[in-house]
Amino acid sequence: MHTFLAGVVFLLAVACSSEIEPQMQEETKPGELSLQKLIIALKANKNPEKMLAEKHDLEKYLSVKLNRQVEVIIPTDSAVVVESFRNGTLDLGYLSSTDAARNLDQKTATILLVHLKNGKPHYNSIWLTQKGKPYQSITELKGKPVAFASRSSTSGFLIPTWDLAQKGLVGSEISLTDYFSQTIYGTGYVSAVEKVLSGEVEAAAVSDYVYKGDNKYLTEAQKAQLQIVQEQGPVPAHTLCIRGSISKNDKEFLQKAFIEMNQENPELRDRIFNGELVIVDPDSHLRVTREALEVQKTLRL
Repeated sequence: MHTFLAGVVFLLAVACSSEIEPQMQEETKPGELSLQKLIIALKANKNPEKMLAEKHDLEKYLSVKLNRQVEVIIPTDSAVVVESFRNGTLDLGYLSSTDAARNLDQKTATILLVHLKNGKPHYNSIWLTQKGKPYQSITELKGKPVAFASRSSTSGFLIPTWDLAQKGLVGSEISLTDYFSQTIYGTGYVSAVEKVLSGEVEAAAVSDYVYKGDNKYLTEAQKAQLQIVQEQGPVPAHTLCIRGSISKNDKEFLQKAFIEMNQENPELRDRIFNGELVIVDPDSHLRVTREALEVQKTLRL
């Protein structure tokens, strides 16, 4: 009986430890990719038709470059990414710094590269409203309905709520729904902005490049109907994360391949990753995000 119980305890311990830190892939030969198929996840934060085009173009480019089968998926739930990294069914993921921090803290992934926006590894979050509205600050939106890009968005949720907390507008005693009359969560930047354009909400929190950049997210006609209420930040740039259990040699091989994309196909790189891909120190890059996540834990639900 004691032997049986000891065996059960051992199996449970092994199971628990494997959930915390997946077993590393056996080391592979330098300069060779041992993976026969590469699975990459992109954030579902753009127009679906454009994302399908990006999926196809990235699969085509990487399949040729790596001489491997490549599958690009577009999950709408960030929790799926954490579990997929953990069980080995996902190799790379283009994630917000919020999702990256959660994956790194759970030891399911590490940062491979981040993108630069206007030469910097960060950008701003903005509140958008319809053109002609009188709002000039988030304080003027008290008691109004607003939309966030999604619950997992850094620029479209985490940093805006962090800014609200820093201003003392929300906190342990005042929730978002106490401050705003209604808070709605979209499935990405475009869906949140569409709620502004339809009049469902007065303002939406998104990334600044959704409005200031090219037409990847909004048309010129849509942008002509919008204006910025305020900006907040900085927001650490999105990350290209790699499964933590991938071998060191495979990681270095893929890192080199994506850095070469900077020269080989900058147009596709910009469409998918929003700018030049560079190596960063993970802890330094995620510092602001982790601080905001700690503040978020103190907010009243």
